[in-house]
Amino acid sequence: MQKNNTILCTSRDYREVTQLAKLRKMRLSLIGRHGGQSKIGKLSAGLERTSSLTRQIQKFQPDLTISFCSPEAARVSFGLGIRHVAFCDSPHAQAVMRLSIPLVQKLLIPWIIPKKEFVKYGISEKNIIAYKAIDASVIVKHGKARKQKKRSKKNILIRIEESQAAYVKKNENHILGITEKIAARFSDANVMVLPRYKSQILRLRQILGRSVTVLDKVVVGNALLQNTDVFVGSGGTMTAEAALLGIPTISYNAVPNLVQDYLVRKRLVVLQSDPDKIVLTIDMMLHSDNKALRKNAKKTLASMEDPYKKLLQVIKRR
Repeated sequence: MQKNNTILCTSRDYREVTQLAKLRKMRLSLIGRHGGQSKIGKLSAGLERTSSLTRQIQKFQPDLTISFCSPEAARVSFGLGIRHVAFCDSPHAQAVMRLSIPLVQKLLIPWIIPKKEFVKYGISEKNIIAYKAIDASVIVKHGKARKQKKRSKKNILIRIEESQAAYVKKNENHILGITEKIAARFSDANVMVLPRYKSQILRLRQILGRSVTVLDKVVVGNALLQNTDVFVGSGGTMTAEAALLGIPTISYNAVPNLVQDYLVRKRLVVLQSDPDKIVLTIDMMLHSDNKALRKNAKKTLASMEDPYKKLLQVIKRR
């Protein structure tokens, strides 16, 4: 099992993934590249990844594919007759769903997402298995607790949206405006911005200068969050991580999704897109003890199961 246990990865940012792999001590084989924002770029890069992955899989000869609904993994596994089990918490990613869901044998999803959200893409309801957790809970539960650093200033962390994803509302000017407002209002705090792409890093520095700290090196998100007083995110995985860690969390809703809706209902995330109201909310959060929030987050996290155990059941069931 260990001899042929390799993770095949495609990524929008080769540099980020390779550095993160070193930090995590993971053995990765990176396949292909991301096509950027254009349709022709996405199509061409996707075809190249499928071709490259086919060659790798022929050498690797796995008995099972496990993916986060990768269209390339789905197509290659189907073509080579390899059983494919997939995880997904993102039915809003319509392009990816259409290209992968019909070809997987079993689909594992968070229990808060209705199965009908995936059935419409071409999988039988009997082949969908729900687990009582959201995916970010795995990261939080397995993350190392770190000693809080003594600091004289509050830390505000802003996560830029995944603008090259097909399902994201492409409006980087909006988060830039939010960031400018936060930097101006909280000049006595450490305002940090975590981009995703080199182009975002360059633009942030050009527009915001030294009013914020642009984090241009790869970091372990869980470690960074543990020293964050307020988190402002787009609604993705890191937003969920911050919420489950009991960090006061605001989502500017660049990626509307059902996991975020759940966290809002649980009062672990505040949904707000207006820059002025975001600033007011941050001010309120910084001046609150947030004990009730942390207690709620701890209770919510403890109620969630480990999806890995559900995966093992599915694999053994065949």
